[in-house]
Amino acid sequence: MGLTTLCYLRHEGDILMLYRNKKDHDVNRGKWIGVGGKFLPGESPDECARREIREETGLVPETLAYRGIVTFCYDEAPPEYMHVYLGMVDSRDLTPCDEGTLRWVPEEEVPDLALWPGDRLFLPLALDEEGPAFSMKLVYKDDILVQAALNGQPMKISVVQSLFK
Repeated sequence: MGLTTLCYLRHEGDILMLYRNKKDHDVNRGKWIGVGGKFLPGESPDECARREIREETGLVPETLAYRGIVTFCYDEAPPEYMHVYLGMVDSRDLTPCDEGTLRWVPEEEVPDLALWPGDRLFLPLALDEEGPAFSMKLVYKDDILVQAALNGQPMKISVVQSLFK
């Protein structure tokens, strides 16, 4: 079982996205995701999120809101529990990231990126500052989303394309 954070940072209508292209054996290789990573021993989700943001971007969020948790199941690997955050920053100045290429993307262009199919389900929830926290389970076989549930209720996989506008 893995414990990780996944953080989306907003600045003036843009979302900071990370294109994973620097590690050969990376389940996220070739996809755009938020920043974040694995917990260190004794860290809370908030502490992990703040540390990972600082390490991967050089930024310190002005605000950081817990948005939900995603249970990510991929093939036969143990599940990963991703604590999802939305943060606001007052700077676009980034330090190089050893995980991939960082880019500020206009929020309306995020759906055009190479995303995990399940990310299209939870991103609208993660980016909704006023919405309630959520719990989502995503099950993949290879890179194909085969099962999804929101707050314990099964979702139709066909809605993935229509939810994120």
